[in-house]
Amino acid sequence: MELKCLSRASVQRVGAEGLLMVLSSVPFMLAAMIGDTATPPLWRMAAAGVASISCLAAAFLLLRRPQLGRLFGGLALAGSTIVLIPFFESNPITVLLGAVMIIGAGYALADFRPCMDELQRSSPVDRCLQRARWAAMTMSGLVLAVAIVDRGSHFLVNTALMVSVGVTMILVMHWIWRRFAPVAAVALIMVSLVAICAVIFSFMNGYFRLTAFIVGILAILVLPDSTEEQDDRWWKILLSHPARVLLSTFFALCSLGTLLLLVPGATQVKGISLVDAAFTSVSAVCVTGLTVLDTPHDFTLFGQGLILLLIQLGGLGIMSIATVGMHALGRRMSLRQERLMTSMTDTDHQNLVVSLVTILRFTFVAEGLGALALTGLFHVSGDNWGQAAWRGLFTSISAFCNAGFALQSNNLIPYQGNPFILHVVALLIVFGGLAPATSLLVPRWLAGRPVAVGVRLVLVTTAVLLISGALFFLAFEWHGALSGMTVADKIHNAWFQSVTLRTAGFNSVDIAGVMNPSCLIMTCLMFIGGSPGGTAGGVKTTTIALLVMTFWASVTGRSEVIVQNRRIPPATINRAITIVSSGALLWLVMVLMLEMTQQIPARELLFEVTSALGTVGLSLGATNHLDGIGKIILMIAMFAGRIGPMTLFMLLSEERSVSVTRCLDAKVSLT
Repeated sequence: MELKCLSRASVQRVGAEGLLMVLSSVPFMLAAMIGDTATPPLWRMAAAGVASISCLAAAFLLLRRPQLGRLFGGLALAGSTIVLIPFFESNPITVLLGAVMIIGAGYALADFRPCMDELQRSSPVDRCLQRARWAAMTMSGLVLAVAIVDRGSHFLVNTALMVSVGVTMILVMHWIWRRFAPVAAVALIMVSLVAICAVIFSFMNGYFRLTAFIVGILAILVLPDSTEEQDDRWWKILLSHPARVLLSTFFALCSLGTLLLLVPGATQVKGISLVDAAFTSVSAVCVTGLTVLDTPHDFTLFGQGLILLLIQLGGLGIMSIATVGMHALGRRMSLRQERLMTSMTDTDHQNLVVSLVTILRFTFVAEGLGALALTGLFHVSGDNWGQAAWRGLFTSISAFCNAGFALQSNNLIPYQGNPFILHVVALLIVFGGLAPATSLLVPRWLAGRPVAVGVRLVLVTTAVLLISGALFFLAFEWHGALSGMTVADKIHNAWFQSVTLRTAGFNSVDIAGVMNPSCLIMTCLMFIGGSPGGTAGGVKTTTIALLVMTFWASVTGRSEVIVQNRRIPPATINRAITIVSSGALLWLVMVLMLEMTQQIPARELLFEVTSALGTVGLSLGATNHLDGIGKIILMIAMFAGRIGPMTLFMLLSEERSVSVTRCLDAKVSLT
């Protein structure tokens, strides 16, 4: 069964040939659509010609001579980029989107690894089918995209589209000829020729794009998935990998939240822009807390309820809730689903449902107790019971999920003199940032009883970061952001700010007024974040703890990292290095993008990107000054921070069986 799945996946790669053949006409479409002149200049047509020929060469060589195929694919990307230069110059906001698409295409091209042994064993008919299917899907999408973008029906654009339709139909007829008996094949080819004639007729009479789109859709519907019986469908392929599941579920929830926040009843104003709705939705789902709108004043009670629901679903995870729901309804998961969930939640296969039930139970009990305590405290502070209950529930869920959303325009600054509110919120943040299983072991650890190595690392690192963060903030801001407070209030607020840097995003002092040393310490703490299994973001406390212990082992001349008489495997240390490296790389890319597109001081941009990538939500005030492209960059940072930078890179790769090889050691100088 495993061999069959692997073989089918390899055969589907043949479809890339059909995709590239259809896309070979795109450079000429771009050359015609870009610019003010009716006739594209010679240099643009030359670049389009090079890109088109290179794309065709890549289509024929990618499977047969992969290195040459990737080379020609790179030339096609380069030529298309040259064609797009005038468009990027006149539309700077599209530079980011274009860069992402070009980088993504280049990565996919470089990572393309056909398994030639399996392809040679596969059926030639199935290979022809995959070329035809991919060509039909690409052609239909291309026609639809051109119909949306190019309203002028440029002759060169339509001619290039006609070539794409012709290539698709040739591939379809080739499959028909290989698949069916001669009589049936001739009959079906005649039908295909009739379709081609209809497209040509419509080309000369003005409704070409509609006809081409219909022909493409019919081809997709008629062509089977495979020549063999198969159970997998595209959604099963999408949901068969933990990284894909995380991305698809969070993306779907962000999209749904965006649409719901665009409903007129969700906002006090007449309507908000799509970018602002998407930013708020992504910030809530990714439990970040960065805002471009005033939550208590710009959103109605319905809109605030939507934000709270998005925070809860984003904090707990849709898949965890769905798994417990299936168990409650008496439905069993398949073995594949169980393996997927155990991989995502890092729990034992046999205790999956029990662990998830414990997570939900602990979450709702903690949020409920926090809501009751905060309701009473808000009422004592002057709110009526209704307002206090809503604020208490909202703040409790937001704090436990480490979201940082508040129903006060200036967050928790009005309560900087109320230590009870600060410490209740801080307690919710700490326990939300820990895994429920870890939180339940805190009394055991405080009593001095033995706990597992992983739990000990989490608790010790968390305690060190919380205490050191409070001391640093107290020292640097004694005469700064904390000035004017009593000594007791300074200690309470310094502790609260240290806690909220664990990716919560609440603030009881004016963050925009902190000094540079405090800003640097806050940036480091935000990048580290919370602990594995909790709702917090960042690279996680255990990752930093392992790197510190690895550093100390190297300095003291030890070849292994030992904790409580337990050896940390090299694979775990390598994973920690990968997590920090991928996070730092993504952070650098986001900072550079904002530096190139925004006229905002570098200090604020560095802080803002770290806050978004660590899903913290604290801001020096730069978020409200971002334009559309800046908000999109921060949305990408928040999304990547929630699913994890390493998970994002895993999505671009495939699981491959790696053979164990024994090679000679290489000597590399490091100093």
